[in-house]
Amino acid sequence: MQQIHPTAVIEDGAVLGKNVKIGPFCMVGPKVTLGDEVELVSHVVIAGRTSIGARTKIFPFACLGQAPQDQKYAGEDTLLEIGVDNKIREHATMHPGTVGGGGVTRVGNNGLFMAGTHVGHDCLVGDNVILANNATLAGHVEIQDFVIIGGLSAVIQWRRVGAHAIIGGLTGVEFDVIPYGSVLGDRARLAGLNLIGLKRRNFPRDEIHALRGAYKAVFNGEEGTLRSRAEAAQEQYAQFNGVQTMTSFMLDGEDRRFCTPRKTGE
Repeated sequence: MQQIHPTAVIEDGAVLGKNVKIGPFCMVGPKVTLGDEVELVSHVVIAGRTSIGARTKIFPFACLGQAPQDQKYAGEDTLLEIGVDNKIREHATMHPGTVGGGGVTRVGNNGLFMAGTHVGHDCLVGDNVILANNATLAGHVEIQDFVIIGGLSAVIQWRRVGAHAIIGGLTGVEFDVIPYGSVLGDRARLAGLNLIGLKRRNFPRDEIHALRGAYKAVFNGEEGTLRSRAEAAQEQYAQFNGVQTMTSFMLDGEDRRFCTPRKTGE
């Protein structure tokens, strides 16, 4: 049974699933689709062609689906797709895609987007992602599964953050972050692997040891280029899925730049 507060505004055309709860002073636009058991606590605005998956809970003053912050945007009918079982906290914003970026912003399942977070146009956000308070993603950013982004951090446009990586608070991410990496700093520098996260997610001990060996070979090695060392590590640790994930991420494209460890004296 739907529960809709009398002060909420639901425009004609909106599609509401079963057992949806819409609290006081919410606004739902005519092209919005809410899945089963979605809850809008209060003062939530959902606009544009936006779909929200089942059991997602959205807290006061979140604003989803408004026009992207892109000066080239001219009102095209682009998409914002949000998966199931997400928690979107107070004052969070998420924008739809643009024609030049593929036309869709896609957010996965089981994410936590804390107060003041922002997902810009054409972003692709995976499953089980956490953005802490006021973390922001510029346009065209790819965030893979199980990434954690600390408070007041920002990822600039067109960058990728690999699966299971963690970004410390107050960090500006200018380059791609490898899967399983840990970065921090006012301009992000690689500080090692996200070992705590790997252990919490029950990665096997031999997989973690292989990742540590590959990390040292790639980032602490002195011979060859970063790319050639990644290629060598991929071959050396061919039987370990984690290493293959990390090195494949690094070898995807010729012109990528990556967060690297801080050099002695920097």
